[in-house]
Amino acid sequence: MKAKPQSRPDFSSALLLDRQFCFSVYSASLALNKLYRKLLRPLGLTYPQYLVMMVLWEKDGLTVTEIGTRLNLDSATLTPLLKRMEAQQWLTRERASNDERQVIISLTRSGRALQAEAADIPESVLCASACSMEELTSLKQQLDRVSATIARAGVD
Repeated sequence: MKAKPQSRPDFSSALLLDRQFCFSVYSASLALNKLYRKLLRPLGLTYPQYLVMMVLWEKDGLTVTEIGTRLNLDSATLTPLLKRMEAQQWLTRERASNDERQVIISLTRSGRALQAEAADIPESVLCASACSMEELTSLKQQLDRVSATIARAGVD
C-alpha cells in the first residue's frame, strides 16, 4: 500500500504566530532566562556563567575550545565571559605548557564552593515548571533531537 501523499500546507494559517514551533521555543527560553536570572542573582552569576560553571564542575581543567564545544559558543564570545569570571575569582586562565595557543580553564576554591550554593537550582526549575522529571526529560530529549536534526540540515 502506498503512503498517502502529504498535502500542501494551508498558507492562510501557516504563518499564524500561535502555530509556530519556533515561537513556543522562544517563549519558553524567555521564561527560563527570567527564572534563572532570579535563581542565579544571589550567587552573582549570569546564565552563561552558570553554564560555564556547570561544565567545569563536571570536569575541571578544560581548554577554552573544549568549553566552547560543550556550550556551542565560539572563543570570541567565551573569552570575555571567562575574563569576567576570572576577575570574580571563580576560575583561572593559564596557557598550556605544551601549546601556548591553548588556554586551560580551572576552578578556584571559590568557584568550586559555588557548586554547593547552586545545588538547589535544578529542583527549583523543576518545581517552577510544574512538570514531572519524566516529562522534562522527554521534552529535553525531543529538543536535543530537533536541534541535532536542524544542525545536520546545514542551515547557515
